[in-house]
Amino acid sequence: MQRYTNRITVRLTDDELQRMKFKMDELEISSMSAYMRKMILDGYCVKIDTKDLNELVYLLRMCSNNLNQYAKKANGLGVVYQQDIKELQKRLDEIWNGTRDIMQKFAAID
Repeated sequence: MQRYTNRITVRLTDDELQRMKFKMDELEISSMSAYMRKMILDGYCVKIDTKDLNELVYLLRMCSNNLNQYAKKANGLGVVYQQDIKELQKRLDEIWNGTRDIMQKFAAID
């Protein structure tokens, strides 16, 4: 774990401090030190909305569960139903579409 041993002092006007706190609130950053370190080193902070990723994870879990159920059916009955495969394919298509959308959003971040 990296230790922060060097200290830098910055003086701000009341307005500048309020503006910085507002920006921190917008990004949901509670550590002033972390915010300032990120801004000094990179010049920007990015807040990423992860609800699309959460949906993608949900769909992956559903596909995984379905695949396990189909494997159990195949092992128990020796048969896999065409409708089950079509449903799984539909879910996988949704996942790929969601992944493409998410990747396009990430690519658009400057």
